[in-house]
Amino acid sequence: MFSDPIKNLEQFGVGPGMKVADIGAGSGFYSLGASRLAGGAGHVYAIDVQKDLLDRLKSQAVSHHLSNLEIVWGDAEKIGGTKIRESLCDRVIVSNILFQAEKKDDLALEVKRILKSGGKVLVIDWSLGAPIGPKTFVTESLATSLFERAGFKKESNINAGDNHYGLIFIKQ
Repeated sequence: MFSDPIKNLEQFGVGPGMKVADIGAGSGFYSLGASRLAGGAGHVYAIDVQKDLLDRLKSQAVSHHLSNLEIVWGDAEKIGGTKIRESLCDRVIVSNILFQAEKKDDLALEVKRILKSGGKVLVIDWSLGAPIGPKTFVTESLATSLFERAGFKKESNINAGDNHYGLIFIKQ
């Protein structure tokens, strides 16, 4: 089973009225799903450094009539780089980007900056040795250590499919 964004978001507890940031939104599977789950009273920020992916995602949001999805060209590996106000978000999604990030500690600190106290982050990344995964991996234990160093407490694991792990952390 491949990782299913909607099932993962439901396990993460994304719901009506929430403010959600999708860091490294890419093709937008999580952004689009979160937008539907957050509903009209919610707001989803799709953040990425690749403008072409964001342009495509914006077109998809328009064609699906998702007016609560905001496209943000930003860099989550810089403090303030997401361009989101401090302590704004209820939930943050970090899916399949840790293995690519050069400044992993800064990324975790940026997530902490934009989350409300008690807010949660969902970290999904490739499992070590996944046959279709990247050449470099960030193990589950390394991801846990990274977010705990940034001041998060691990809340739970989710079933993120055969080739991924899923972790939920809460901002203290």
